[in-house]
Amino acid sequence: MKEEIDALFEKAESSLSAARLLVEEGYPGFAASRAYYAMFYVAEALLSSLGHSYSTHGGVIGAFGREFAKKAKLDAKFHRWLIDSQDIRNAGDYGVGTAVSKEQAVDLIAQAGAFIEAGRDYLQSEGGTKDS
Repeated sequence: MKEEIDALFEKAESSLSAARLLVEEGYPGFAASRAYYAMFYVAEALLSSLGHSYSTHGGVIGAFGREFAKKAKLDAKFHRWLIDSQDIRNAGDYGVGTAVSKEQAVDLIAQAGAFIEAGRDYLQSEGGTKDS
């Protein structure tokens, strides 16, 4: 399980790096999408640390809310950020005529960085994974 968690955090870091590059190059919609995925991968990793796995974005987001926000394992703002970033990502990826602003993308990138840090801190403080 630890290998899966580590791989998800690597994907989160790569997505965050890509988001930073994309926003710098003038692609805020795609940057927002990558920032959302950075948070999504962290949520998946944290749920995996509890032995949980989900096959849909909605499943991951809902379970993250139940397991981490409602139980106050992490600040509820992270669940709100995940929900809001998915909405912005959907607008950027699927919306026609709906633009994601550079400011929105920059905000999501900052949130994604904080989300990754909080996820790592949580796993460190909890001893890593269910099977460690």
